[in-house]
Amino acid sequence: MAALSAPTRFGYSLGSFTTGAFGTVPGLLLLPYLTDTMAVPGAVAGVIVLVPKAWDVVFNPFAGRLSDASLQRRGSRRAFLLGGGLGVAVLFAAIFAHPGFGKVALDAAYVVLAFLLCATAFAFFQVPYNALPAEITDSYDERTKLTSWRIGLLAVAILISGGVAPAITTGIGGVAGYRLMGIAMGLVILLGTIGVYLGTRGAPVGSRRPTTAGWRDLLATMREWRSFRWLLGVYFVQSLGLGTLLAGVSYAARYVFGDAGLQTGLFVGFVGPALVMMPVWPRIGARWGKLWGFRAACIAFGVGSLGLLATRVLPLPVAFCFVALAGVGYAGIQVFPLAILPDLISAEEERTGATRAGVTAGVWTASETLGLALGPGLFGLVLSAGGYVSSVDSSAAQPGSAVTAILIGFSLLPGILVLLGIPLLRRSVLEKNAVPAEGARSD
Repeated sequence: MAALSAPTRFGYSLGSFTTGAFGTVPGLLLLPYLTDTMAVPGAVAGVIVLVPKAWDVVFNPFAGRLSDASLQRRGSRRAFLLGGGLGVAVLFAAIFAHPGFGKVALDAAYVVLAFLLCATAFAFFQVPYNALPAEITDSYDERTKLTSWRIGLLAVAILISGGVAPAITTGIGGVAGYRLMGIAMGLVILLGTIGVYLGTRGAPVGSRRPTTAGWRDLLATMREWRSFRWLLGVYFVQSLGLGTLLAGVSYAARYVFGDAGLQTGLFVGFVGPALVMMPVWPRIGARWGKLWGFRAACIAFGVGSLGLLATRVLPLPVAFCFVALAGVGYAGIQVFPLAILPDLISAEEERTGATRAGVTAGVWTASETLGLALGPGLFGLVLSAGGYVSSVDSSAAQPGSAVTAILIGFSLLPGILVLLGIPLLRRSVLEKNAVPAEGARSD
């Protein structure tokens, strides 16, 4: 298949504004929104963040089957992208609307319901979005390029949402700040949805195959598909680490770095280097193979994250060097799994003669969703273990044990979890079934 045009790559990548805002802001601000405006205890807030995501783990594979069926009937998944994205935009604003019922339990229940509905809508967007690369090109190297464009715009989306959202909440303060932030991020999601829907109008679509006959056939495929299971395991563990890091940024800025206004600076320091590295990691993958690039990215993130353990005794510029190094690694651990996945899907569809992209994307996004959801839950447990004091106005004084817990959850846990991907990769056969383009080096 010929190389994709630049407008197609760019149009597809615009969907990253939807995935970036939804994936970043709740992980960054939902936990402090609950603990510091609704007085929800840390452990309970962690569970609230987890419940809607746990639903997605069950629902996403179903969304994948529906997406595959839509592809077979209509020849396109774009209707799912549009409907799901519009729903996410509206419901995202609803999450942070803060109904003010006057009772912690009722306010928290409202957040759970709004987040549950939003996560369901997001499944209808993200599943077909992740399935598209396997269908719009069959080129080994072209998929890496497409992924790098996508992750490049994802870095921009994270930079915007992760920088602007905390700036709005801290600048305005209180419930009003969260409400305005929810509306602003809903507009970002809306623009991303419309952009990818219009931008993929002329994208090529691969040959349509029959959908998987039933869940028994799907489970049999997953049992035999060892390379996918290993990649999925790596991505889940690392998503858990990233979810823990995101949940800790707001707390780390206030209680470790000592300045709530540094939330935006931390994000710029993390995502800026990631953005610079987006075109570099694909070249590393082309030169030494995707797996070696993946391993190098894990090491960079791990070293940067673990270095932040010394934040309280390091000069601020040195601490930000470790933040930047973690950002460099972050770029790679986003690019390489998503570049490997469509190779595995294509090989499996050739082997079985059936459409696997939608269902596989559903399982993939379920794993990612669970990891990113368990991250804030894990961080909430760490907060509780450290004796963190919840409040309704972020004014409660915190004991030293709570500050230590924040530091551990923000640096040590993410570093360890991402580095766990290295032994998993060593035992995997991620590219065994993929056929690289002529001249490309595989592992």
